[in-house]
Amino acid sequence: MIYELAKPEDLQAVYNVVQYTIKTTYPKYYPMEVVDFFCKHHSEAAIEKDIKNGYVSVLKIDGDIVATGCFVDNHITRVYVLPEHQKRGYGTFIIKNIEAKIGEKSDKAYLDASLPAAALYEKLGFATVKHERYPVENEVILAYEVMEKELHKILTTINYDGRKFIPKINSENGEVSEYTTFAYHQNGNLLWAEYSGGDILKGSLIGTVSTNGEIDFVYHHMNQDMQVKTGKCHSVPILLENGKIELSEQWEWTSGDYSKGESLLVEV
Repeated sequence: MIYELAKPEDLQAVYNVVQYTIKTTYPKYYPMEVVDFFCKHHSEAAIEKDIKNGYVSVLKIDGDIVATGCFVDNHITRVYVLPEHQKRGYGTFIIKNIEAKIGEKSDKAYLDASLPAAALYEKLGFATVKHERYPVENEVILAYEVMEKELHKILTTINYDGRKFIPKINSENGEVSEYTTFAYHQNGNLLWAEYSGGDILKGSLIGTVSTNGEIDFVYHHMNQDMQVKTGKCHSVPILLENGKIELSEQWEWTSGDYSKGESLLVEV
């Protein structure tokens, strides 16, 4: 999976993604006058202008553009994922990346949410600030939500807030297992998590996220033998095609035998 700024030669593919998604998805929620309005609003000329201004990004799978996102200043616009690639986390991935970019200069992000997208944006922390109505052809009214989200100056390419992970692989000298669940939180470059399950009664970690998404943290937990263990870890994210993350980790105990190990966590 590749996520990058759209190039001029990507214009037709981006236009096709947007138009096909609108024509396939929107008739389930809107009358045809509204569908036609969206198609005209996201014209080839409008997309070409945004690409030239550097506002548009594309998500590619095996070289093909399957999704796109756009933002101008702190306003998110034109986020579309081809219907056959939806429900794989791509839309969320694009929104999180746009939020990170907006968060470099602004503490709020805004968007106009269509009916199909409003529920997703609510899950991502956006709140409706205004219900808008816009007249289109034949006296049909387009209803949509103006939504905003408070940002926390997220300066990383990956936002871990709300994500959960379980270990898939761990060294023999480790104590977490596939029965241990990590619940991550992030505010700006600050990261923390709680974990428990398996041999772990209760644990927590705290650390920082670098611009490229790599994590450095310290951790401590109490195991089933009522022993308190402490350690430190460096974690490198691997972004999967379905939008989920794997964390490749190099860790070291700072108590007990001070041994080192490796683990692989997968997002659930």
